[in-house]
Order: sequence, then C-alpha cells, then structure tokens
Amino acid sequence: MPPACPNESTTRAAVPQRQTVWWVIAILLAVIATTLIVRPASNGPFAMPMAYADSPMAGARGVFAFTGLIDVNRYGLFMLDVDTRNVWCYEYLPNTRKLRLVFARSFDYDRYLDDYNLDPDTKPDMIRKLIEEHRKIKERRQQTGGAADDDGLSTAVPGLPSQEEPDQTPSKP
Repeated sequence: MPPACPNESTTRAAVPQRQTVWWVIAILLAVIATTLIVRPASNGPFAMPMAYADSPMAGARGVFAFTGLIDVNRYGLFMLDVDTRNVWCYEYLPNTRKLRLVFARSFDYDRYLDDYNLDPDTKPDMIRKLIEEHRKIKERRQQTGGAADDDGLSTAVPGLPSQEEPDQTPSKP
C-alpha cells in the first residue's frame, strides 16, 4: 500500500543481529581452555598424555623393521618382534616383484647361552684378560709418571693396526 502522503517516508528501526551463537562459541572455548590449564598433569599444564607423547626407545615393545645386507648385492627387510622374541627376514625379488622369506627364528632361548660359536679373539675370557692387562699398564704409567713400560705387555687390540705414538724428535730443514 503506497503512503498516503508522497512526502512521508517510512522509517524502520535497525534491529541488531542476534549474536547468541558467537557468545556460545566464546563460552565453550573459555571452558575448554580452563579445563586444559586446570587439569592435573605431572609434567605441566599442557603436557600430552602418554599415548600421544613420544615414548623412549629403551624398553620399547612391538615390531621393529630395518633393512640390511644379506649377501653381496642382496638386501633384506629384517623384522624383529620384541614381545614374542622372533626375528625374520624378507628378500625382495625384482624379477618376480615379490617378497621371499629368507629366514625366521626365535631367539627365546639364545639368551641362556654363554659362549657359542665365537671367534677365539672375541671370547669373553680373552677380552677380560686384555682389559686386566690394560688396567695394569695404566696403573704402572700413573705410578711412574707416564714412563714407558719395559715389561712387554701389549695394549694392541688383535686385528687392528698398532697405534704407536709418533717420534717427538724435531725435523731438520
């Protein structure tokens, strides 16, 4: 219906938009922030629960996978299950594009063996003797003020080149 008077205009009051939704979101965010800060935690207010934090490697459980050399030009995927004490290896065959199980074994009872199939130079008794000799030499050097030993005991490790000290004589030009 047109206005009765052409000079009269209709005035409408501006109604403010409802901001209830924004207030509810702000209050919920404040509640969440408060519970994060106030909750009891052993490592501070923002500490993550253990399930989400990085766990240390020592004493870790589960299956570990790593690659390594099986033979010359043959690589494998080694799997280690700590819980069941098993180790196994797969080899990738590029011609057939398949994995082949190379070996699998349990090492459950291996930990009860003391010495099995060891090289004579790496047997624990031999290593113990080498360490005892080395300690005796160090004690003698400390007692004599670093003088050289003439008893003929060797500190060399079998299989490694000798590490004798170079001559300290000055070179002449």
